[in-house]
Amino acid sequence: MNLIIFCLLVLGIDFALGACPTVVTRAEWGAAAHKNSSTLTNPLRYAFIHHGASGECTDRATCSAKVRSYQTLHMQVNKWDDIGYSYVIGGDGAVYEGRGWDKVGAHTKGYNSVGYGFCFIGNFMSKLPTAAALQAAKDMIACGVTLGKIQPNYTLRGHRDMVSTQCPGDTLYTEIKTWPHY
Repeated sequence: MNLIIFCLLVLGIDFALGACPTVVTRAEWGAAAHKNSSTLTNPLRYAFIHHGASGECTDRATCSAKVRSYQTLHMQVNKWDDIGYSYVIGGDGAVYEGRGWDKVGAHTKGYNSVGYGFCFIGNFMSKLPTAAALQAAKDMIACGVTLGKIQPNYTLRGHRDMVSTQCPGDTLYTEIKTWPHY
């Protein structure tokens, strides 16, 4: 058994051996073309958790529309090259490709080149994301470790740990502090 996968199992990360979650591609959610993104040098040290501070979604069509709205905000209002997040997780438990594994994001100022940003669709100040969404995020981080994109001894942090913000919401922040590597 691969040492990394053995360690994931010992740490209690529920992860199918060698498998990564199915990802809804940029084409499938209707992404606009990105302008330009620098390439990362993997593996990265951090996994950052965010929330979109928006309405939630529970199906592919609604979640895809939410991801498009994030991208529009990031590109048209913030003037970024693309959606800021590496991956976005919907209440449907699906993972939506943002900038992906190998592109520098715009999710955690000062830390974009050393960590990946995982954003939950919704506002999690007073409630948790769905169980399916929470599991998808854990699986995606484990996948990143298995693929060599995230260091095996990575550090998990909420957005608020690095900058002054309420992100990823009080309830979600309390939850992620119980996850391995926090």
